[in-house]
Amino acid sequence: MSKRKTMTTTAGAPVSDNQNSLSAGPRGPLLMQDYQLFEKLAHQNRERIPERVVHAKGWGAHGTFTVTNDISQYTRAKIFSEVGKQTPMIARFSTVAGEQGAADAERDVRGFALKFYTEEGNWDMVGNNTPVFFVRDPRKFPDFIHTQKRHPRTNLRSATAMWDFWSLSPESLHQVTILMSDRGLPVAPMYMNGYSSHTYSFWNEDGERYWIKFHFKTKQGHKHYTNKEAKKIVGESRETYQEELFGTIDRGEFPKWGVYVQIMPEAEAENTPYNPFDLTKVWPHGDYPLIEVGEMELNRNADNYFAEIEQAAFSPSNMVPGISVSPDKMLQARVFSYADAHRHRLGTHYEALPVNAPKVPVHTYHKDGQMRFFDNFAENPDAYYEPNSMNGPVEDESYREPPLKISGDADHYDHREGNDDYAQPRALFNLFDEGEKARLFSNVADAMQGVPEHIIERQLVHFHKCDPAYAEGVAKALGIKVPDFAQAS
Repeated sequence: MSKRKTMTTTAGAPVSDNQNSLSAGPRGPLLMQDYQLFEKLAHQNRERIPERVVHAKGWGAHGTFTVTNDISQYTRAKIFSEVGKQTPMIARFSTVAGEQGAADAERDVRGFALKFYTEEGNWDMVGNNTPVFFVRDPRKFPDFIHTQKRHPRTNLRSATAMWDFWSLSPESLHQVTILMSDRGLPVAPMYMNGYSSHTYSFWNEDGERYWIKFHFKTKQGHKHYTNKEAKKIVGESRETYQEELFGTIDRGEFPKWGVYVQIMPEAEAENTPYNPFDLTKVWPHGDYPLIEVGEMELNRNADNYFAEIEQAAFSPSNMVPGISVSPDKMLQARVFSYADAHRHRLGTHYEALPVNAPKVPVHTYHKDGQMRFFDNFAENPDAYYEPNSMNGPVEDESYREPPLKISGDADHYDHREGNDDYAQPRALFNLFDEGEKARLFSNVADAMQGVPEHIIERQLVHFHKCDPAYAEGVAKALGIKVPDFAQAS
């Protein structure tokens, strides 16, 4: 057997005794000179970093993206440049509301965050397992998240806060309907779809722009828990997603997703009856069918969960030439807020951490800052500003993005046909069979337990505007009389 490595301090000095603290004899007090004890305790006090404010509980793995269909006429992004091309990537899935210690099998939206290490830098696709979201304007996002977290007085999750906010925000109905449907409680990450949810844009070598939505279709099939099944599962294990995802990959059963895009020519956004940049809306597949792009496979577990999954930082501000934003208000705000959250949580140089570092050279003029552990202008110390005459890195016009064309009417995209918040949830509701509707009614009723009557009635008005059968089914599941909706409306 080879000799084991000698334990050291963080400064590299050998440790002679890791079992006993230095003291003034068997009954004497500890000695202040025991620097190894204090180093060990001080480090333990700092082992935890702030958890994510949203999406704190997560599970992830490394993988590969492979191009299976040529879409280079729509984008110059090199990740899509040729069929068969492979790009390493990492994925992190998560719940929205729960803290790090929350149970995995809870009814909640799931985050679906991907980082692709491309030859032109990192591209992050930060989405959910649903194609829409609860709100369309970022000013409402912090308030919405407050309703998902703990009440400031009781320190308990508040169904009243959730339904109060939703009932006062009609645009949430589409997402609420998905959340309370079968798909609101997947069995494990590999049994759910992922979506960009936001509208992004492609631009090609000719400077032409297209609006796009990404879809990641599970190849494992959809599997979901009922509330009753999840309650039993959580009683047995709070870590079912981590167990399933890690175990599946560890056994060599690599989960896969088909990757697709919907593509809308730039000018068509002016004429759609719905706002194509509204995060509460989907694009009808009949108008914009799915176009195959490739396949995503997760095939390697992290060697260290903290270093590679907890410290993984995803942000829609990580874009590459050929992929960009759209006038989607929520996306525009997330471009700032996600990177800012990472700087707070992980530090100024979070993108230099190995899991976040691109696989290509980085040349910026960012300097100093806490924990600057990599080159800080030592290679070319005179080129620490720009423009300079000192042979420092310079801009390259060939990567310039075509201008984003915005309608001159500031309200043009916001008020199409009254910005109907009921048509798309109605179409979704009508796709459900009788069993799916019954479970939807039951799930809503379960989630409304303890909610004041006036809030329930206000939400029932929204269900009724979507479809009278929706409101009647929920009311029956609640065991209450259906209100007079003609007056309530």
